[in-house]
Amino acid sequence: MILVDSSVWVDYFNGIISRETDLLDEKISTTPILIGDLILIEVLQGFKKDKDYKKAKGLFSQFIHVELGGFEIANKSADNYRKLRKKGVTIRKTIDMIIASYCIENNVTLLHADKDFQPMEKLLGLITI
Repeated sequence: MILVDSSVWVDYFNGIISRETDLLDEKISTTPILIGDLILIEVLQGFKKDKDYKKAKGLFSQFIHVELGGFEIANKSADNYRKLRKKGVTIRKTIDMIIASYCIENNVTLLHADKDFQPMEKLLGLITI
């Protein structure tokens, strides 16, 4: 299972070719793809044209929907944030901390194109491709 971050989806829908969008193209038909509620919001709110918005909603409806937050993940996210701060790393976006903590706690691989996840890979054991 792979959770795909909004950083990859935005590039994907904008037709940007990258290692991550190529991986998404490859995995989309062979690997179970998760779409998180917070990621869904981030991606869908960015569409300007109704046609593109509806197309994306249709694509997202095919994936496994997961709630990324909740009380347990909120606590784990705070713990992980504090661990990183003690090591001199500050994560800028709370949603990224929630996404990473969800993946760590549920042993889910994350596909991303966001440098903010790199310290979480190195220091918290976040699994990425």
